Amino acid sequence: MAHRAGCNACRADGGQWAGGWSGPAIGHRCAREIVVDRAVDAVQLGAAGSELSIWGLFLEADIVVKIVMLGLLVASIWVWAVVFEKWTTLRKVNKQADGFEDRFWSGGSLEELFEQEAATPAHPMAAVFGAAMGEWRRSARVAGADVSRTSVRERVDRAIGVTVQREMDRLERWMVFLASVGATAPFIGLFGTVWGIMHSFSAIAAMHNTNLAVVAPGIAEALFATAIGLVAAIPAVLAYNKISTDLARFAARLEGFGAEFSAILSRQTEEAA
Repeated sequence: MAHRAGCNACRADGGQWAGGWSGPAIGHRCAREIVVDRAVDAVQLGAAGSELSIWGLFLEADIVVKIVMLGLLVASIWVWAVVFEKWTTLRKVNKQADGFEDRFWSGGSLEELFEQEAATPAHPMAAVFGAAMGEWRRSARVAGADVSRTSVRERVDRAIGVTVQREMDRLERWMVFLASVGATAPFIGLFGTVWGIMHSFSAIAAMHNTNLAVVAPGIAEALFATAIGLVAAIPAVLAYNKISTDLARFAARLEGFGAEFSAILSRQTEEAA
């Protein structure tokens, strides 16, 4: 009864209590205190919710997490640039190869085609044709007694193989980058997450407060780093698999054309002998 008489706030509110009379005055909380606490919690949660935007998460993140996020964002943009470049390049070289094969198999003169295409080859198939034709023409100028048909065929095949490898190396540029981003971006994002969570726990310990409004922003910032890592890695892995398949298919196309052209040149060498 001593606490009932001494609680001015409760007496002003008409004597309303929460918590009952199960203990002494130390355990007593009046209705006004509960209302105030709930209002404070609501304000804190509202402030936390306003910070849980993408830009807010970045601004509130630790400097290490910010560096991780920026690095992953740059890697993601670079991945899309590489994907676009590879898509346009492969589309272009396949279209050029279609046109070249149409001219090659049209029955026209190989010498004329060589003069038109091989002087400054604009695409890989023209480069393969020019390398093989150039080697065959150089061998034909050598005295016939000194050059066997087998050696001519070997040199032509070697020229074709070297040219195919050189052209594929050029087309495969940046593929290692795609593979590296796909393999490492999730772990880099995970590093940012672990670092961010450690930083959040340190802040919680310093504030002596485990309220959701205090914990949630730090955890969200940390997990955001992993999300960016996945955004960078998933397209990189999918693009790497697709582009690798397309490159392997185009390499097989070049090798097949080279083998057919080598057989044609070998037959012409035998007929000339």
